[in-house]
Amino acid sequence: MSTETLSFQTEAKKLLHLMINSLYSNREVFLRELISNASDAVDKLRFEALENDELLGEDTELGIAIDFDEEAATITVVDNGIGMTREEIIENLGTIAKSGTEEFLNQLTGDQKADATLIGQFGVGFYSTFMVADEVVVLTRRAGTEVGTKWTSTGEEGFTVEDTETSRGTSVTLKLQEEAKEYLSAYRLREIVRRYSDHIACPVTMPSLDKDKQDERDTVNTATALWSRSRSDISDDEYKEFYKHISHDFEDPIAWSHNRVEGRLEYTSLLYIPKRAPFDLYNPEAARGLKLYVQRVFILDDAETFLPIYLRWVKGIVDSNDLPLNVSREMLQEHKTVETIRNALARRVLDRLQKVATDEPEQYGEFWDNFGNVIKEGTVPMNPNRETLIKLLRFTTTQDSVPSGEEHAPQRTSLTDYIERAPDDQEFIYYVIGDNEQSARNSPHLEVFLSQGIEVLVFGDPIDAWMMSHLDEFEGKKFQDITRSSLDLPETKEEEKEVENEEDVDIDEPLLERIKTVLGDVIESVRKSKRLVDSPACLVLGDHDLDLHMRRVLEASGQKVPQSKPTLEINASHSLIEHLAQEQDEARFEDLVHLLHEQAVLADGTYPIEAGTHVKRVNRLLTELLA
Repeated sequence: MSTETLSFQTEAKKLLHLMINSLYSNREVFLRELISNASDAVDKLRFEALENDELLGEDTELGIAIDFDEEAATITVVDNGIGMTREEIIENLGTIAKSGTEEFLNQLTGDQKADATLIGQFGVGFYSTFMVADEVVVLTRRAGTEVGTKWTSTGEEGFTVEDTETSRGTSVTLKLQEEAKEYLSAYRLREIVRRYSDHIACPVTMPSLDKDKQDERDTVNTATALWSRSRSDISDDEYKEFYKHISHDFEDPIAWSHNRVEGRLEYTSLLYIPKRAPFDLYNPEAARGLKLYVQRVFILDDAETFLPIYLRWVKGIVDSNDLPLNVSREMLQEHKTVETIRNALARRVLDRLQKVATDEPEQYGEFWDNFGNVIKEGTVPMNPNRETLIKLLRFTTTQDSVPSGEEHAPQRTSLTDYIERAPDDQEFIYYVIGDNEQSARNSPHLEVFLSQGIEVLVFGDPIDAWMMSHLDEFEGKKFQDITRSSLDLPETKEEEKEVENEEDVDIDEPLLERIKTVLGDVIESVRKSKRLVDSPACLVLGDHDLDLHMRRVLEASGQKVPQSKPTLEINASHSLIEHLAQEQDEARFEDLVHLLHEQAVLADGTYPIEAGTHVKRVNRLLTELLA
């Protein structure tokens, strides 16, 4: 096939430009990324050779070689792994084949420090070479094929590909920029390899430093699977660099858990808790899961079966001695060993999070800001680790203030904290749900709680209503939605409220019936309220009615939901209600009742109102007032 000149995908051009301008201060990671890619290629060949040993041929010693030429100003990284076909190299090096790429690019701000973090989470891999190279040449041939491919690019508009003769695997040669020639040093390159890639399981070699052994090569790294080593022999820096190798994240993880299990099942796991959420955390098509090895042999890159969906952000590896080497994704879903390992790994992650929450609450708070809404997905009753997970939940409450310039108060209160702060006679854990935190904080249902100093959990995220539909109680105290019809306050406070409202007990029952007649089937009933202090009215749901936020979610997804009508509660001590009780003009009375109801609807923020009718009614009353 003749030489082709092709253009980079638009997203690839954008990423290259932003990356080169954002990561200039951390350019040495190019070598880590090339070694990481080469290591993956070696792993994949070893796996494919399990079923077809002819792929190895006579070249059975798999590894990675690094060479440099001071005179030519080049660095070359070579592996004899799986290699690529012409089509694969065009796809892998010419496009960014990640779902959510456009969403990722839209998050970039132009702030170099912030963008560097995002780019690191995206995993730039091969493209990092253009931070140090004026030109990159790739020679590659896939195992089992006869023809190789040469790929050449300066990292600007596009690249060329042509057929060539080359050995199995991939060779990447960088023609270094003038300011990157510091890397043309055996000592500098070895230092980078040991810092970033010492954990690579296959040997990384360089020419010997001994001038009398110039034809020999030294293995620069430990060349032993890091997870197979004893924990006491692994430094924190080695753990951190291994995390960056498997995740392509530029930041250190918050914590990790390294365990070897022996007995009925034998497996090793190394699990990492990232510092920041990936840009595609909520993308259902995003790759997720652990790297799977069987008896040290690489099997799968994203084995999602080993962790529940709410832990999809965890990075790491699992190495089993019990699974067959020819295991597939389909087999994993049915293999009885996998469920046992899955539950154990989930428990380890949650236990590690609990330790972070106990020992480093500030760091756990930052973790929760990034991953809290995903953790909430695990509150479903069938989760075997549900009780442990619930203790990890963090909330905003009415005692928290919103920092200046922020939209939300920090979510730092655990359910244990809430119970410890509550009065001894408080039987419930109270909560309020709004479309967002601000609307929840402005709910009239909170008035009696604020007046009596009773703490309430404040929910403003879309997932909160779903989560609370699965939570019934915690440590013997039931959860209570304060917008529901029945509302139980601590007994002493309730008695005080009854004494305070003693004058209102005899409010005219016909007034309630008169209001109900005006509103008709829009509401279930009208009654006096014990929860209002400053507002004239509010709407409450029946105890068994579907939460309004959940109703909207279900309706938006096309599901039919049972109809329900709220109850209108009125504050008998409010001056508006007193004026309403004395109103004799029937038309005016009806306008006032509708306005009272519409105020309650607006305060609740969940029911629709007819805006045009509402405006006409307000204008009519204002005209009478000003006449």
